[in-house]
Amino acid sequence: MRGVRGGRWRRVASQVGRSITVWAVSTVTLLVLAGILPDFQLQSPAGDSATSIAVTAALGAGAFGLLSAVVWPLLVRALLLVPALVLGLLVFFLNGSLLLLALRINPSGEPEAAPETAVVVAAVMSAVASATGAALAVRDDDAYRRRLYRLADRRRRRLPPGPTTPGTVVVQLDGVGHDVLRDAVGRGLMPTVARWLGSGPENPGPRATHRLTPWRTDWSSQTGATQLGILHGSNHDVPAFRWYEKDTGEIVVCNRPTSAAELQRRAVERTGDGGLLTLDGASRGNLFSGGAEELALVLSVSARRGPGNRSRAGYFAYFSDPANAVRTALSFVADAGREIGQAVRARIRKQRPRVGRGGLYPFVRAFATVVERDVVVAAVMGDLLAGRTAVYADLVAYDEVAHHSGPLSRDAQKVLHRLDRALALIEKAAEHAPRPYRIVVLSDHGQSPGETFRSRYGLTLADLVRAGCGLPVPRRAERTRSGAEARAAVRAALRRPVEELPERDRAAGRATEPVVLASGNLGLVSFPDVPHRMSREEIDGRHPGLLTTLANHPGVGFVLVRSEEHGGLVLGARGAQIPLGDLDENPGPLAAFGPGAADAVRRTHSFPHAADIMVNSCHDAADGEVLAFEEQIGSHGGLGGAQGRPFLLSPLALSPPAGEEDGEVVGAEHVHRVLRRWLREAHGPQVPLDEQEDERAA
Repeated sequence: MRGVRGGRWRRVASQVGRSITVWAVSTVTLLVLAGILPDFQLQSPAGDSATSIAVTAALGAGAFGLLSAVVWPLLVRALLLVPALVLGLLVFFLNGSLLLLALRINPSGEPEAAPETAVVVAAVMSAVASATGAALAVRDDDAYRRRLYRLADRRRRRLPPGPTTPGTVVVQLDGVGHDVLRDAVGRGLMPTVARWLGSGPENPGPRATHRLTPWRTDWSSQTGATQLGILHGSNHDVPAFRWYEKDTGEIVVCNRPTSAAELQRRAVERTGDGGLLTLDGASRGNLFSGGAEELALVLSVSARRGPGNRSRAGYFAYFSDPANAVRTALSFVADAGREIGQAVRARIRKQRPRVGRGGLYPFVRAFATVVERDVVVAAVMGDLLAGRTAVYADLVAYDEVAHHSGPLSRDAQKVLHRLDRALALIEKAAEHAPRPYRIVVLSDHGQSPGETFRSRYGLTLADLVRAGCGLPVPRRAERTRSGAEARAAVRAALRRPVEELPERDRAAGRATEPVVLASGNLGLVSFPDVPHRMSREEIDGRHPGLLTTLANHPGVGFVLVRSEEHGGLVLGARGAQIPLGDLDENPGPLAAFGPGAADAVRRTHSFPHAADIMVNSCHDAADGEVLAFEEQIGSHGGLGGAQGRPFLLSPLALSPPAGEEDGEVVGAEHVHRVLRRWLREAHGPQVPLDEQEDERAA
């Protein structure tokens, strides 16, 4: 008993010592800032002696620390409905306000500070205090472990005793392809993943704890379709990242809150269960909830109004700590500055391919690489310490950077290194969790490099479609070779110049102008005035040169249309026309896109909301490049290259993802079945099974 009490007193003494050290460092910081900032002065009624000024600084630092600990959580909760990006930018203003309040209530003097100076002083003091506390904790491993245990005990007191069976945490590294991960491990950029794989991804050593497995996406290789399939078991009728629905007259966009909520509703209605995380699950940073009760930054529930919206609660827990808030805010500013510098350097070097990276993009990138990462990782660590059974979290940093810098760029590689550090933090938290955890890491898709369609040909896909329809196009596009060829194709089909069409016909063409949307290197063309999906025969009757223009363009790999004669038809260059039923024997233009392309195209063709014309860009099999119809030099959304080859990194304690009966893992719905099998193996939540799956499980 004496030893236990002695240990307790030593821990109390250690904590008091760290608090005094942080206070002393904050006091010195306040004195230094008062000496170098002309608009910040520490005055004392006892005089200007060094002692009186030091007392004023000490009391001011102490008051600021107390206000930060007591008032800051209340301020963050009051601002819970403020978007996370805005809250991150408000950190400096709120901190400065707390400092002004601390100086005003200081009984030892009358310090003075301009509002803008108070913001700077507060930010510096919070950063220094945070760094000092972190340094002391890092140097004292026992103190760090005790803090984790204390957090776990605090959470466990609020929860009923949990099971001792293993829990499962799934971390999604958005956009990281299988080959990119393997290359990063080989280069030493991801030491945590390398350690899990033993001697490496090719030949796992005897100390390996995980296996690396590639899998194949659907045609729509993007987060909306993939994550919906993984979390809710169905991504049926999700043909792209954005598409036009004729029955509602609306454009559905996967990362729009209302669209995400509707897609989740449809998936739940189709499968009949709430999702992968229905029982004791947590969803962090995802587009969809997976049926979880614990949510943070989940898009499908962020459209809700009132108390039912819990998606922002996760960043309240993170930003309620002023040290976290300041550290993230400073990192946010630093990463935005880093992006501006990298963009300027790429422009000076005339780097190709290159896209515009100005405007608000540096701040959008910083939100993805800093704010979203910090909040999600902190939420996952809290879930582990709380002993939740299943956690699914998405880290979007790499995907955002690779779109604009390129998937193989140095910028993207640095992000991979930071993501590996995030995995190490999660692994550390799992060691102190009340139950064992199995950490699964996966990606939803990869990214394929390549310049944009517009930069190579001087016109967009929408320009090409308009030209193929005989509609006016922008002057810049009309002068390009592609634009001239398109208009020539129309003239040949019509057997007269477009300019000689009767004004009545040209006006009708403008009134029925097609809706052209892009999802990476996948394009969708829809005619809104026709209530059904148009057939190839109907399109040729209205616009005789359009399909020929698209299929023969060098930047287009293939075109999918409905056919009244064949059901579905793949069109390619030089008059290639392959019915969907014949693709296995004669893949035609799909041969360049590798195995599984025919099945992916046939599946999408069956979707009720497939576009009138589905256009996939060309693919260079030698270097894996595609041509994005969006302004992205790293793209995904269609077929071709690394975008369709993500990875599964799973513990050896779990069964292999692809068993003898399953074969290769193909499609997000297959990944969902694999994860459900792993949850059953760990005796985790039993997601409802349909009769066929019950038979397979038996």
